[in-house]
Order: sequence, then structure tokens, then C-alpha cells
Amino acid sequence: MRKFLSDSVINIKPSGIRKFFDIVSEMKDAISLGVGEPDFDTPWHIREEGIYALERGKTFYTSNAGLKDLRFEISKYLKRHFELNYNPENEILVTVGGSEAIDIGLRAVINPGDEVIIPQPSYVSYEPCAILAGAKPVIIDLKAENEFRLTADELLSAITDKTKVLILPYPNNPTGAIMEREDLEKIAKVIKEKDILVMSDEIYSELTYKGKHVSIAELDGMKERTILINGFSKSYAMTGWRLGYACAPKELIQQMTKIHQFAIMCAPTTSQYAAVEALKTGDEDVIKMRQAYNQRRRFLMDAFKKMGLSCFEPYGAFYVFPCIKEFGMTSEEFATKFLQEEKVALVPGTAFGDCGEGFLRISYAYSLENLKIAIGRLEHFISRLRSEN
Repeated sequence: MRKFLSDSVINIKPSGIRKFFDIVSEMKDAISLGVGEPDFDTPWHIREEGIYALERGKTFYTSNAGLKDLRFEISKYLKRHFELNYNPENEILVTVGGSEAIDIGLRAVINPGDEVIIPQPSYVSYEPCAILAGAKPVIIDLKAENEFRLTADELLSAITDKTKVLILPYPNNPTGAIMEREDLEKIAKVIKEKDILVMSDEIYSELTYKGKHVSIAELDGMKERTILINGFSKSYAMTGWRLGYACAPKELIQQMTKIHQFAIMCAPTTSQYAAVEALKTGDEDVIKMRQAYNQRRRFLMDAFKKMGLSCFEPYGAFYVFPCIKEFGMTSEEFATKFLQEEKVALVPGTAFGDCGEGFLRISYAYSLENLKIAIGRLEHFISRLRSEN
């Protein structure tokens, strides 16, 4: 059978996240703080619109690019929140989650041998998608002392004459890091000087806790060289609805739509009708969920401080990325031992790139009650490790 399989697929490592949750699913009284999925139900008025669409028999294909009404609402949302002007007719494509947008965005621009710069730690799909598109991934190891922000010097040192795309993963999964306007202006200057594209994954744009999220596409001269990725999973608690979107110049969207047309046809119809409702009337839902996440974030940071666990303060997404280097174990060893002894699943930092060694990803997309129990177990575990040393 091996001779029938693709070498490039075989050589891609499976996601480092799933291993621990296959174990925890069969472990009694275990708590998982690893999956990046909101614990909130999709707001009722959004679910109701999806149900109503089914009741009206809205179960047919939409246009390849997505419902016209939805593309218009996406356009209005981006104008309302970020002062971005995208033409809903030819600069917006509705996709099956943000993940499809990442995949087809790279495939639409990559020629064999092109290089894609990927700052890490970051979302697990970027590197495999780049490889499957025929690109060479070029990894930038982000540093804790820079709060895991990408610097202009780091970007410059990674660019070659083969560089085609920079992936900009902020607010960041797994670190919770953000890039503020001043940071982005320095990055934008390099991008324009070196004439490369940027794929800006802004799926956590609504979940920021320090000022307002800034999209790099807002900056002068950047909209025409940016593929902006966003979606509904994180901000509206709509993970299972599988809906995202990409915004880019019409020439790029045209090619992305071609791939989408042949591979997918269109995003789920029911989900699209629900998303129209989310964008029209969901702002208050987002605010309430963001406030709850911020409360949990502050609880975790305070708990880490009390137990003496080093962790820079994250201002985006719903993750913290504490450092466990003091214990002399790899991230995977620490996570495995903690799961076995305290029945709490966390994700080793190395699941998001080699430079994640010595860190753990903890998601606070869980109830405060479960977080308190899990952190109590972490404090007990750490105290025992320190006493043994």
C-alpha cells in the first residue's frame, strides 16, 4: 500500500494536539484545557435563524462565493469595526471555516519552490498547508522576551528572493500574543519594501483585551497585498457550523474561488443564513463572551503569579502559554505526567513548533469552575515537583 501514498502527506506529522484528548476522553474525572473551542452555546437567535432556514427549505447550494446577503454583511462588519472597504461582489469569499481559507489562499498564490514565512509558535495548520501547496516553509522562532510578537528584524532576516508570503497569526494561537498598530507598521514597511504578500489570520480579532484589534490591511498600501482570514467559530461560538471567509483583491479572490468551486462547491447553506443573523445582531453576544473570557484570563494570570509560575501576559485569543522550563522536563513529559497524575490535559508547546519547547498551552475557553479545579491540581502538581527537587 505504501507505493500508492503521497510522500508529502506521509512526511507531515499528525497534529500534536489530539494525542492527549484521545486519552482524556477515556479517563474518569479528567479535565481538558486543551481544545480551542468556546464553551458557550451558539447564541439562541443565531441558532434560531439556522433552524428557520431549514424550515423554509433553504437546503440548496448557494453561489460558490457564498450568499450575497452574507457577503454584504461581512463587508458592513469590516467597515464598522476596522474601517476596511471590501467589495462584496468580488473581494469576499465565504469558506468552510478559516482553515479552508488558509489552504486555498496558499494554493492560489504558490508556485513550486516559493517560500512561505511562518512565525511559530502558531496554529498547527499553516506549515502543512504550505507544504501541500508546494511551498517551502521558513520558520521564524518567536521569543518570549518579545511577548511572542514578530519583529521587523526577524522578518527581514528570513526573507529571500524566493519569499512569496508571510503568514501573520495574530491574535496568536497558542500564545495569546497580539500585534499593536506600532508593531504592524514596522512589519508593513518590510512587506512593501520586499514586495511580498501577507496572509493575516484574524480569527481571534474580536477576542482582544488591550485596546482594539488592528488589521494590517488597515495600514496604507497593505490592503492590496493582504489576504485577510476571519470567521465565526471563535467570536460567535459557532465552531461546528464550519464557516469562515477570506477577503483579498479581486484577482486573488477569483483564483481562490476557482479552487473552492472544484473542491468544495460552497460553504454549508444553513450556516450561512445563521451567520447573516450573527453579523446583524450579534455584537452584544460577542461583548458578553469577551468579558467572560477576560475574567478567566485574569484569574489564570493571578493564579500563576501566586504559584510562582512564569507566564507573560497575553492580550488576545483565549490561551495562556506558561513556561515550565524550571522543572527540567520537556513540554511533552510535563503534560503527560500531569495528565497521568492529576487528570488534567494541557497541550505541549511543541505541538505549535519546536520553539514551543518549555511551554504549555492552556485554553480558558472553559467554565471558571473547571478552571479553578484544574488550576488547583496544577498548583498541587508543581508544589510536589519543587519539593522533589
